[in-house]
Amino acid sequence: MKSPRITWISAADPPESFPNVEMASNVPNGLLATGGDLSEARLLHAYRHGIFPWFSDGQPILWWSPDPRCVIKPNSLHISKRLTRYFKNSGFVITFNRCFSDVLSGCSKRRIGQDSTWITDEMYGAYRNLHDNHWAHSIEVWRDRQLLGGLYGLAIDKVFFGESMFSDVTNASKAAMLGLCSILVANNFVLLDCQVESPHLLRMGAELIPRHQMTEILNVSCASLMPFNAWPTNALPLADLSL
Repeated sequence: MKSPRITWISAADPPESFPNVEMASNVPNGLLATGGDLSEARLLHAYRHGIFPWFSDGQPILWWSPDPRCVIKPNSLHISKRLTRYFKNSGFVITFNRCFSDVLSGCSKRRIGQDSTWITDEMYGAYRNLHDNHWAHSIEVWRDRQLLGGLYGLAIDKVFFGESMFSDVTNASKAAMLGLCSILVANNFVLLDCQVESPHLLRMGAELIPRHQMTEILNVSCASLMPFNAWPTNALPLADLSL
């Protein structure tokens, strides 16, 4: 078992100061570095190399690169026949980037059994800035003009890095996933990064891949630091979407 030897990064260090992801600890799985800041340059460098921030209030910034990595190939998203029938009659409507801050706030709400949220004020400001600069995006789920769920993440070149989702009614977050993947498939995205596995994601077709495979994918599919801005501007009935 690899003993943790976590690298400390100063906020004054350049964005590329992260150690190689293979230096990440086994316990806790994937902890790579601490410190630094949440500047746009550092965050973009981190994501392109399979690293993401995850920490709570009162902690320093913690940077992670777990092994294995939970991912979804957009055209392999699994929607059961039962769920497909539900979506057809759900009345859900999908929009993109219409209310990023509201989605961020929805994702930051404390869940049952949690004492705090990992979307701190610092994280909120950092991802709001990424959205303003066309890197971070939100997918919203509505019914009768009421926001019921959504998700947000970063789109870099041909990879979407999912950050968090929320659902105020049953299946709203799954509807957001279908809305997202329909756009990713239509625009030839290679991967939806889910970071850490959960039963919810695995039931939707997520798989676990070794960290070195994730790195290889990113080296090709995030070789160009390009934002993605071809999101639909009109609201889309979920019943009309497919992969």
